[in-house]
Amino acid sequence: MKTMTKSKGAAALPLNTILDGDCIEMMNSLPENSIDLIFADPPYNLQLKGDLHRPDNSKVDAVDDEWDQFSSFAAYDKFTREWLKAARRLLKPNGAIWVIGSYHNIFRMGAELQNQGFWILNDVVWRKSNPMPNFRGKRFTNAHETMIWASKEEGGKYTFNYEALKSLNEGIQMRSDWVLPICTGHERLKDENGDKAHPTQKPESLLHRVLVGSTNPGDVVLDPFFGTGTTGAVAKMLGRDFIGIEREEAYRKVATKRLANVRKFDREALQVSTSKRAEPRVPFGQLVERGMLRPGESLYSNNGRHKAKVRADGTLIGDDVKGSIHQVGAHLEGAPSCNGWTYWSYQRDGKKTPIDLLRQQIRAEMADRPN
Repeated sequence: MKTMTKSKGAAALPLNTILDGDCIEMMNSLPENSIDLIFADPPYNLQLKGDLHRPDNSKVDAVDDEWDQFSSFAAYDKFTREWLKAARRLLKPNGAIWVIGSYHNIFRMGAELQNQGFWILNDVVWRKSNPMPNFRGKRFTNAHETMIWASKEEGGKYTFNYEALKSLNEGIQMRSDWVLPICTGHERLKDENGDKAHPTQKPESLLHRVLVGSTNPGDVVLDPFFGTGTTGAVAKMLGRDFIGIEREEAYRKVATKRLANVRKFDREALQVSTSKRAEPRVPFGQLVERGMLRPGESLYSNNGRHKAKVRADGTLIGDDVKGSIHQVGAHLEGAPSCNGWTYWSYQRDGKKTPIDLLRQQIRAEMADRPN
């Protein structure tokens, strides 16, 4: 895969590349404070004892690979401590991390995240709509996995595209329980023998939700347990840069082939709904400075009950009050607060138009400027 780089001082990042090697060593070789988001799907340490069979006596293709085997909980905890330390060094001050696991390991990872100073934002339950049944009938069907989302620091200004996730959920606030299917059919990658290429391949729908919700186009996403490349494939489609780390040659081979067939969405399709709080701040006085509104011009409340005049310094004056567009509106309505942008309108040729349209015009101009 072709290596692309993004300079950071004297160092450079191997963007959109799969690195071959141990995840801890590879992370320690990358420049610190350089990654926007980490998505980590580490070994679960399932501690399987013997083979598992279905009622028809066919063998279940369970996770019994060498990379998921540790000699003890202490060995697994040491591994977790070391890779999380390396991950934390890489994250930018406002960066964040997602870790996913099962009941075998998620609690151990959660404790270590807190030990190292990460600030847990949410735990998200991925409820599988088509889980594998419990064949022995001795436990509940294990129908979910847990993800922990954490910022690097308490108070970090992490990315959260609330409105985009709300739009994904038909206008309803996104909850912390996500019902999504596991990989089946055409999405399940196969090796040269027609077998599963990876036993714990994650669905693209899961990564789509994670990356739309907690990154922006152009961000750098690191996956230190890259596997067959789901994180990289979704990042590429969504216009994010990725770095994958994978020590198993067979997985790298499948991931490389997969990524070569992925197409990035066009620029317009990459845009998502944003919160009004995230939009550039436009002072009301800027409308006056630019002549979009004139000193002495009257503004009218949208309910038709009040009016006030624009002053040269961007404040308003009414019958018995002067102040900002918000203060004057609140006073006239006898309310504790008022959003002046949606309260006031101006008049041209007998037609009243909300002043917020002028603000949106300025914001559109700002968005079109080159960085």
